[in-house]
Amino acid sequence: MRPYARPSTRQGVIQLLSTAAPFLGLTAAIIGGLDHGVWAASMLAVPAAAFLVRLFMIQHDCGHGSYFRSRWANDLLGSVLGVLTLTPYAFWRHRHAVHHATSGNLDRRGTGDIATLTVREYVSSPPWRRLVYRLYRHPLILFALGPIYLFLLRYRIPTGSPVREWRSWSSVLGTDAALAGVSVLLAWTVGLGPFLSGYLPVIILAAVAGVWLFYVQHQFEHAYWETGSRWSYHAAALEGSSLYDLPRLLHWLTCHIGFHHIHHLSSKIPNYRLRACFEQNPAFHRVERVSLRQSLRCARLALWDEDLKRLVSFRQVRAQG
Repeated sequence: MRPYARPSTRQGVIQLLSTAAPFLGLTAAIIGGLDHGVWAASMLAVPAAAFLVRLFMIQHDCGHGSYFRSRWANDLLGSVLGVLTLTPYAFWRHRHAVHHATSGNLDRRGTGDIATLTVREYVSSPPWRRLVYRLYRHPLILFALGPIYLFLLRYRIPTGSPVREWRSWSSVLGTDAALAGVSVLLAWTVGLGPFLSGYLPVIILAAVAGVWLFYVQHQFEHAYWETGSRWSYHAAALEGSSLYDLPRLLHWLTCHIGFHHIHHLSSKIPNYRLRACFEQNPAFHRVERVSLRQSLRCARLALWDEDLKRLVSFRQVRAQG
């Protein structure tokens, strides 16, 4: 994998320009098009959201230090993109690093991942906790209301000690300040109504797509979960991260994050080298493939069955008595 873990400034700049330019153009067209009718402008929200997801994936690479060779260039670009994606860069980078270090570890759940209970934990929980968990795992909450809460509210408020976690606080508050400045500027130039009406649908659609991608890359039937003593980083990467078998256009729009097993095995590989790494190394072909159609069925999975070693639905647990 080492030959692919080499950032290219040229490829990074080209990818950034080919993503940011269409996104900014589409967003400007949406805001300007509101004068000609909401429906006409809203038709552009989907492609604009797709390019915003792509920008988030570039920000994601910056967080891993894999997009450019220079750390300061990664951090600068990641912080700027964090304003567009409404994601405080340093705060998210830390939580995502914890996710990579603990993915699939039953003893270290809870940071940067989708909350997952085992069947035993769920069955032994009091009724109120089972209800809360069922509501949390309901697709409407997980893939609609959840992303809205996460990006519009959760990422706006720092938590924890402002002394011990000053980096997270400065990241969140700094992003909020930048967002306030951009909002005031755009409200003054194009009007607050057109700005919010044009950008909010884009950010919401992108947030929903982003949460779905993150979910399906780890929440599939034959995923990997083990206790701390038996947990393996390499097994978690290859068995607990799916190969999301998307059409080529969707692979491009998502910066090839569907090759998620490779990304978890070596997060230093920039997204623009993931496909080459996959195609030129047959060993990476022998992993769990999840097609677009199969991924839709993953939404009903909610509990890790420690005996069967797979994710199951609430209905399956109920049928087992």
